[in-house]
Order: sequence, then structure tokens, then C-alpha cells
Amino acid sequence: MEIQPLLSKPVWQMTGEELLFLSRQTAHFDSHTASTQETPTEKRYVYGIAGICEIFGCSKPTAIRIKKSGRIDKAITQVGRKIVIDAELALQLASAKPKPNKRH
Repeated sequence: MEIQPLLSKPVWQMTGEELLFLSRQTAHFDSHTASTQETPTEKRYVYGIAGICEIFGCSKPTAIRIKKSGRIDKAITQVGRKIVIDAELALQLASAKPKPNKRH
């Protein structure tokens, strides 16, 4: 079967065989283009204490404790009162096993 005549034909005029053929061709085309295209990973930033609440799904006081704990400091950029958090890095840092404090 040819694809071009089917693409210009209204769906209500297609037979079941034509419709299945067309859907299989588009599914094959979509899977082929999806596998060849690489989606660039964009950084996701959140802002302020509310952003920390959003990342971790916690309350505002808990978000303040997380920020003060220093565990996600590498993900936080703060200038004055403006807080910008790299969400992915914050999640990685929070899930990392804490280093034990060595006291002699």
C-alpha cells in the first residue's frame, strides 16, 4: 500500500486494513525518530523555600531545616534573599549517604 494516498484520504472512508496499515507505519516512524533523537536534559530550577517544599514534598519549616542542615548547599545559589536551587542536584545530594563526623 502507498502511504501518500492514505494520508490524503479521510478516516471515515478508509477500510479497517488501510487504517491499521497507516497506524502501524506512523508507530514505526515515531519509534524510529524517538530512538534517533536525543533529548537534552535541561536543568530544572526552583526558587525560594517554596521551591524546596516542592522538591521534597515537605512543609515550610522542614524546608528551612533542610536548607540550614547544609546537605544541599552545593545545589543552592543565594544572593541576598533570592534563593535558586538546582532541583536534580538537590535530590541527589539529599539522597547521598551522609559522611560520618570523625572526632578524635
